[in-house]
Amino acid sequence: MNQSGLLQKLQRQPLIAPSYFAGAAASSRKWRANWPAITRSFVCDFNNTPKRPCPQLPTLRPAPAACKTLPSASAGFSSAAPDDFRSAELDVTKAASPDLAAAVAQSKGLSGLAARLVFGTALGVGGALVILTGGWCYMICACFIAYQASQEYFGFLTSKGISAGMQPPPPLATSLTTLSCIGLVVWTFISQGRSTAALPVTAFTVLSLQLLTTKKPRFAQLTSSVFGLFYCGYLPSYWIKLRMLSAPAVTSVLAQRYPVLLGGLSHWTVGLLATFTAVACIIAADVGAFVFGKTWGRTKLTDISPKKTVEGAVGGLLCSSATAMVLSRLLQWPVNPAAAAVLGVIIFFASLFGDLLESAMKREAGMKDASNLIPGHGGLLDRFDSYLFTGGIVFWYIRYVLPVYGL
Repeated sequence: MNQSGLLQKLQRQPLIAPSYFAGAAASSRKWRANWPAITRSFVCDFNNTPKRPCPQLPTLRPAPAACKTLPSASAGFSSAAPDDFRSAELDVTKAASPDLAAAVAQSKGLSGLAARLVFGTALGVGGALVILTGGWCYMICACFIAYQASQEYFGFLTSKGISAGMQPPPPLATSLTTLSCIGLVVWTFISQGRSTAALPVTAFTVLSLQLLTTKKPRFAQLTSSVFGLFYCGYLPSYWIKLRMLSAPAVTSVLAQRYPVLLGGLSHWTVGLLATFTAVACIIAADVGAFVFGKTWGRTKLTDISPKKTVEGAVGGLLCSSATAMVLSRLLQWPVNPAAAAVLGVIIFFASLFGDLLESAMKREAGMKDASNLIPGHGGLLDRFDSYLFTGGIVFWYIRYVLPVYGL
């Protein structure tokens, strides 16, 4: 058969075109991987053969939720949320050029690290000045910490992750709990640390009001209010007690040179040195854990915080103990180096488990940060979670363990 005859025979065959296309094809190559799967089917009939569906094309990767919210070019950019748009932009960057995506991620990481260093330094300098000043200035800062901590704590309770299985306390109860947290700090300062009955009184008030204002109160609501009162008010009040320890500590050379305008020798107390040492050891533990974890970290410490490693914890422990011993040598408190080393160990474990407790709450709430109050650090609880239990434990160690105060 010649070529013209073959062509005529092919033209007489009942060729049926593709019947339908499900979905839409992507308009450009860089978007193709992000669109929903395209299903194509063909029904073919050659030489009176039975009709059969042709094999489907491979299913493409479903589009992320961020890409579904991207507006068209004619609709403008106001309809897409900023976070979703940035996420989609990063996905496109990764698809177009892995090297470009790595450069963008690195630049964002550097800017976040710079903000963390700047605001971390500002917090450190400001905190040192507040500790040296003491008095009402110290108390006002403690009240702000109690207020913001309670706000972020109840933010955990009202998040989707926790509120899905437990109804949070009513707004009136949360407001009263916040005021009670501030009241615990103020009362501790006014009473010169004699606030033993403050927690039972405030807890009774909060629970009673909650029982009266809630038609059918749940046990989880009651316990969450009491824990918020303890976590955000009672624990911070121990930093007031710690700073107000009035025993003199004038054996150091630095005490002899302390300016008279700032209080002189009368201002150089065990409370001042203990507060400063506790804060310095917490910072040293954080830095040591970060450096050791980044350099040698291989073994995961716990599932609560997957980024923490055993190597980082060992580094934090060593740095905290070393800082306590160096400050003991410099400030002549504690006088016994062994007591200083034990103090560093206690501070490390108190800060570590305080951090893990807040991480467990964030994990349950499905939140990365407690808030965005401090750029580069997140919320106040993200920065001060290591401090909450430390104040009370250091106060106990100094008041009841060290021989200066007796057993």
